[in-house]
Amino acid sequence: MQKTPLIRRSDEILGGTPVFAGTRVPVRTLFDYLEEGDTLEEFLDDFPAVSREHAVKVLQITKETMLSQEYESIA
Repeated sequence: MQKTPLIRRSDEILGGTPVFAGTRVPVRTLFDYLEEGDTLEEFLDDFPAVSREHAVKVLQITKETMLSQEYESIA
């Protein structure tokens, strides 16, 4: 069973910037929106090529990756 990729990176698409697979929407844009206080809904409204399911899966993978890392305590 082959999984459908969530993120794609190719030199032919935005110079290798990671994008939501099947789109030209940079993944970084989602994080920029959230960082600025925008909601997921606002991001999805502005980038209809990205489905809610796709965005949530990318957020979940990022969360799992971050939580699986070991970090020194930050004071």
